[in-house]
Amino acid sequence: MRLHGKTALVTAAGQGIGQAAALAMAAAGAQVWATDVNPALLASYEGVANITALPLDVLDQSAIQAVVERMPKIDVLFNCAGVVHNGTVLEASNRDLEFAFMLNVQAQFWAIQAALPKMLAQGGGSIINMASVCSSIKGLPNRCVYGTTKAAVIGLTKSVAADYVAQGIRCNAIAPGTVDTPSLHERINANADPVAARKAFVARQPMGRLAQAHEIVPIVVFLASDESIFATGQTYSVDGGMTI
Repeated sequence: MRLHGKTALVTAAGQGIGQAAALAMAAAGAQVWATDVNPALLASYEGVANITALPLDVLDQSAIQAVVERMPKIDVLFNCAGVVHNGTVLEASNRDLEFAFMLNVQAQFWAIQAALPKMLAQGGGSIINMASVCSSIKGLPNRCVYGTTKAAVIGLTKSVAADYVAQGIRCNAIAPGTVDTPSLHERINANADPVAARKAFVARQPMGRLAQAHEIVPIVVFLASDESIFATGQTYSVDGGMTI
């Protein structure tokens, strides 16, 4: 299988893209450490082959370090945890910006810092960061804080790739469009008119529908595998045509 012999760490693996990615990598032969801040969401992994599920708060740097130290090795890191803030620059508070940078950027920064020494000692590894089409790639209305932090993820990705390209480390990002996940459902249901809100999300997708999580993860498996061995520092858009 494509990932046989590899060990992967996935954050925010309790649902959505993180869960789909953990299951896909395990099915491809990887030993997957599936983590999430909500232990209840990890119950679905009970009895699933190749998966070790454990709680992890990625806002706790020492907790990230402890998980990585427990792993026998780490070949793949998929930084999936994140948060979406709604609003313009005039509607965002300092607290909104600080929290989004902590979860969307600093948590990835910490996870990379924890994983890199083991990867370097092994002679290589693949880091995959969750960015978004809403970033330096494309501006979207009412996504100022989110777009700002996801642009920072792309900068972080390129920086890590440039620093370690000659040492066997690859660092890439994925940039999804709008994906039909539980977190999206929460944001839709928070609107006064959820039906209209969902229609608005669909309307901005040129394909006329939202992506499903399983449609995003093939690029994650590809980047985790040796089939992508010559790819680093890139951001892969999987956006249903938003950036055509």
